[in-house]
Amino acid sequence: MIIRLSDCPPQPWKNGLGSTREIAIHPDGAGSADFLWRVSIAEVDSAAPFSSFPGIDRQIALLDGNGFTMTLDGDRVHALTTPFVPFAFAGEAGVTVALVGGATRDFNLMVRRAKARSNIRIWREAGAYRLDRNVVLLYCAKGQIDVGSEALQAGDSWINSMDNPSPISLHQDAMAFAIHVEPLIQRESASMARTLFCGTPSATIRS
Repeated sequence: MIIRLSDCPPQPWKNGLGSTREIAIHPDGAGSADFLWRVSIAEVDSAAPFSSFPGIDRQIALLDGNGFTMTLDGDRVHALTTPFVPFAFAGEAGVTVALVGGATRDFNLMVRRAKARSNIRIWREAGAYRLDRNVVLLYCAKGQIDVGSEALQAGDSWINSMDNPSPISLHQDAMAFAIHVEPLIQRESASMARTLFCGTPSATIRS
């Protein structure tokens, strides 16, 4: 399923101090207290502190703008100023920001720590990619990505289905974020993983 960024309306942050566009959440209809994973695009145009998400592992990557400096729990500093480089941190950390210059947009991945582990893999090389069952979503950061007979443009996302895999092809100068989410359950019950993530997992590393 393809999700166009233009079809995702802005909504307030959990703390009400910023805005974000929710791209996908699992399970459908979940809220901040019970989602397993969530992908969104946030717009940061002030020095508002981040919302607190206890028990959530977060990853963030700059998409547009000059970025900002994050201060975590008052003593750890990270400059989110290089585009398309994910940075991981705990959702319960107290995060304040200082804008480098003007508004920015960033990609956000959140995963419930007790239920799953995750990472963002960057696809940069043009060509065909094969599917992996643990990729739940593909985000087009730059250029064009062909998914079956349809095309993703910058800002679009694709939610994969294990039951109906589609060929993936990156055009020259395109870039994708492949979002891996692996459930923390016994591998002896693969069907449980499939039920837990009901049709949203599957895509990854290039063949």
